[in-house]
Amino acid sequence: MPRTTTRLITLSGPDAPTFANAQLSNNVLTLPTGRWHWSGWLDPKGRVRALFHVARVADDRFVLVPRGGDSVGLADDLRRFVFRSKVKIAVSEAMHVVDGDALGEGEAVEHHDGTLVLGEGDASLRIGAATGDDAWRARHVAKGFAWLPDNALATLLPPALSMERIGAVAFDKGCFPGQEIAARLHFLGGHKRHLHVAIAEHMLQEGDALRINGRDVGIALMIDASSTRPTTLVVLDDAATQEETLDIEGNRLQIVTTFTA
Repeated sequence: MPRTTTRLITLSGPDAPTFANAQLSNNVLTLPTGRWHWSGWLDPKGRVRALFHVARVADDRFVLVPRGGDSVGLADDLRRFVFRSKVKIAVSEAMHVVDGDALGEGEAVEHHDGTLVLGEGDASLRIGAATGDDAWRARHVAKGFAWLPDNALATLLPPALSMERIGAVAFDKGCFPGQEIAARLHFLGGHKRHLHVAIAEHMLQEGDALRINGRDVGIALMIDASSTRPTTLVVLDDAATQEETLDIEGNRLQIVTTFTA
């Protein structure tokens, strides 16, 4: 499987905190310098355009790590909302996402060479020019931290990616795109798709549509191929998960873990 890369999006300037807070689903105003948290950017219908790590590396500077998608396109779309705000949006060159040493949960360190390190407690995620171990994929699949293939972008609502569980949505911060839909699902429930870890008899590909009897019931998001039985993060319709083992067009899919919204 190819190494994972991404391009960092930097928001900087006196208005960067208020701009980021108005666009992203989490409350960046309460994020201390030197820390990171999860967030997303939703469209007006509440669908997830992007899932991010957001690191506050200075009082007026934030680094967004997109987990999938086109960073250049995302940055261009964000610029449409700058108007008179004093904020600069920049995109890095492609950087490798690799496993790192232990670093405190939620700590964010930016090195002089542009490498960004995000602490996860007993490990970390390093985003930079150097290649390295991709053992982080197994950890993130097991914890339900999705990386989104292109055909999953702007198709899934926050509960399908378990965004509340990972703390990527704040409902007490004021308005942000898609807030009304996200809040309705939070307070009233009713969403019918959830995130799962599954083991397939035959390895899936990221972005594969999952069908039962010709009907779409979900999508494969992210694969850990490091073991003899590769595990996959999948989003599935609740109606399709009444059994622990599913027949996905001849491929037996065993559900190992189900994540809450």
